[in-house]
Parts: sequence; structure tokens; C-alpha cells
Amino acid sequence: MARRFFLTAVSSLILTITFSGLSLSAQDIFVTPVPGIPFSAVVNVERSRIQSDGSVLVLTTVRDIGRDSLGRIHNEARMLLPKASNQDRQLLSVHLYDPQTRTSTILNPQEHTFRTRIVNRPPSVVPPALLNATPSGTSLPANEFTKEEDLGVRDIEGLPAHGIRESQTIAGDASGKEVVVTDEYWYSDDLRINLMIEHTDPRKDTVMMKVSQISRTEPDPAFFSIPEGYKRAGSKK
Repeated sequence: MARRFFLTAVSSLILTITFSGLSLSAQDIFVTPVPGIPFSAVVNVERSRIQSDGSVLVLTTVRDIGRDSLGRIHNEARMLLPKASNQDRQLLSVHLYDPQTRTSTILNPQEHTFRTRIVNRPPSVVPPALLNATPSGTSLPANEFTKEEDLGVRDIEGLPAHGIRESQTIAGDASGKEVVVTDEYWYSDDLRINLMIEHTDPRKDTVMMKVSQISRTEPDPAFFSIPEGYKRAGSKK
């Protein structure tokens, strides 16, 4: 069964996971909770946003991700700042997930608090945009406004990654000029995650996410634990 991507072109990028219930944006580096494939890495994010005056504001951030041999995952959200800024990209939240207990934990570094919940069912072990399909793609509905291209395999950070580009033609401004919105996903079957995602909307922005500094060694167990000194959100103690 061949794998291909079904990508939804949208006008904006959700840069963080909606952690409640583990619902996920297809346009994010989703760390799949797959046991037996430990790694740690850095996600580099660059967003070029078109301003109302026509100028382009480039924002960047970096965040750490990881997974241990048990399939536990660590995924961060950090502040986007202008590319030229020397200010630290503030850590906004951390998501921890243990597939053995289905425990999802959100850390709030500013308040040193955490919230936990048991999810009803485990998240998928493949990124949200990845579907199994026949080689002809007949299992996916045809869309006259959408074009999908197989980009083949390329090396990203020393790993083979398979790429798919989906282009969606939509109505533009009052002049009737069409706009082509594109999404590319580059998936590593070895790590079972997307190594690179690029979203381009000529009307609004371009977003690039790329995984780098990949280490295949077992991460420190503390990476997947609630830090000492954190208290449960809402607790008076």
C-alpha cells in the first residue's frame, strides 16, 4: 500500500498543538508516540507575514521536540519574534504525552503549573496529514481545484524524506485574479514524523518548519516528566 499525503491548504498556520484531547493541526511537526524509535531534535520555524502596507515581517522561533523508547513525547511552543531580534524566544508551553497511560500533560513554565488529563483514545502514530492510499490515489476524492504532486525522495538532515506538494487554486481579490496556495510535507518513514513543512499563501504569509539537530540517542527521562517545583493548576498548595 503506497503512502501519500492529503494536505489541506489554509490561510493561516496553527503553530501549536491544541492539546485538549490531542487534536492536532495538520500543519505542524507532530511528534508521533511510536515506541522503539527514540530521538531528540529542534524545530526551526520561520514565518514571513505580509503587512497591510505591503511590507514583509519575518518572524522566527525554535523549539525542542523528542520521543523516548516508550513512545513518550515532548513538544514545545515558543514565542515568535522578528528574525533580527536577539531576545530569547520565550517558552510558552510544553506538551508531554505517555501512550502507555494515555496521560496528556500541559506545562505552564510562566506559572510553574501543570494540567493532566486521560485522553479517550490514543493519537494516531502517523502525522495528521498522512493517509494510506492506492498508488493511483483513487481512495481520495477528486478536487478540480487541487493539484497534488509527488516530489520524490530527498535527504533532510541525513534521512530520506518523501515529499508531496498540494496546490489549491482559489478566488483572489475583486479583480478576479486567482491565487495558488501550496503546502509541502516531507515525511521520514524512519523517524515516523514530518521533517519539513512549508505553507505558502501569496495573500498572507509563508511558513517554513524544519527539523534539525537530530539525535538518535535515548533522551534524558526528565525530558518527559513534570519538573520539580511545578504544582497542579488550581491547587492552593
